[in-house]
Amino acid sequence: MTTEDFIKLSHGAGGSAMDEIIEELFIKGFSKRKVNHGVGLDAMDDGASIQLGDYEIILTTDGHTVDPIFFPGGDLGRLAISGAINDTSVMGAEPIAILDSIIVEEGYPISNLKKIISSMDTTAQEVDAAIISGDFKVMPKGSLDNIVISTTGVGILKGPRILDSQASEGDKVIVTGTVGDHGIALMSLREGLSFKTDLKSDVAPIWETIKAALQVGGIHSMKDLTRGGLSSAINEIAEKSKVSIWLEDNSIPIKQSVRSASEMLGLDPYEVTCEGKAVIFVENEKSEEVLRVIKKTKYGMDAKIIGEVKKERPGMVLMETLVGGTRILRKPIGEPIPRVC
Repeated sequence: MTTEDFIKLSHGAGGSAMDEIIEELFIKGFSKRKVNHGVGLDAMDDGASIQLGDYEIILTTDGHTVDPIFFPGGDLGRLAISGAINDTSVMGAEPIAILDSIIVEEGYPISNLKKIISSMDTTAQEVDAAIISGDFKVMPKGSLDNIVISTTGVGILKGPRILDSQASEGDKVIVTGTVGDHGIALMSLREGLSFKTDLKSDVAPIWETIKAALQVGGIHSMKDLTRGGLSSAINEIAEKSKVSIWLEDNSIPIKQSVRSASEMLGLDPYEVTCEGKAVIFVENEKSEEVLRVIKKTKYGMDAKIIGEVKKERPGMVLMETLVGGTRILRKPIGEPIPRVC
């Protein structure tokens, strides 16, 4: 066997390597990949859907293996619930329920598990979502690194589906806040870096922000910035929508502490995971109003318009730099920081 015959960390890191293995193993491996006219696996979107009469149910699922389990601004429990809520929200659905699967290593402190469960409950309460079912298993000591949580989000779609493939020429691109916060906060903690301004994860359930944007209307595509960060999310939408996306480097909000830590760690903040931010593609005429209402929400105060969609050079993301040039913003092969979500 060669190294190509084994799974690598990059295969689960949200970049092009993960796309390739999903297409090769899972899409080719499963025969029936959607229900009737719903959204299925082939779409490779944030979730899927099942149509039930006049209703459409949005379903998302994700596994969470973050290290460390408790970090500045959050913990594994808040991360797991926020992930389910956010993936449901960016498809245009109101999150109503969550199911979880918790696998714990033998010997894990019950006091820590209680903290995680409390955090899960508090996060779900922020959007009035119910945790309705789940599973709990214990693995023998040494066969698991502490704890893993998987969550499935359930949402009700009351308006049109919002998919990665729907960005249109002339759309403005809004990011709902500063980028790179989560991944850089975790990496700085691991490396023992300290700054005058504390680095904290942005992990949060962003349904309130998304709901505000949807109420204005004109939303074509949305995506939360998880593995691979802004670069991965923007490139996925450009590829699936067959458009080009032009960003302005000086318009993208980045905290100075995140920028400084990124330089010290040799990381690109555009490629680093966020856990409480999204990009929203909205028709030009409604973009300023969408931005205005987003900035009034708890997790949207730092939102900015960062670019626009064009027809030429489809599938590409281009960045207008601070010095007046243009560079290609490519999709990362994988998340540069392992076990960040």
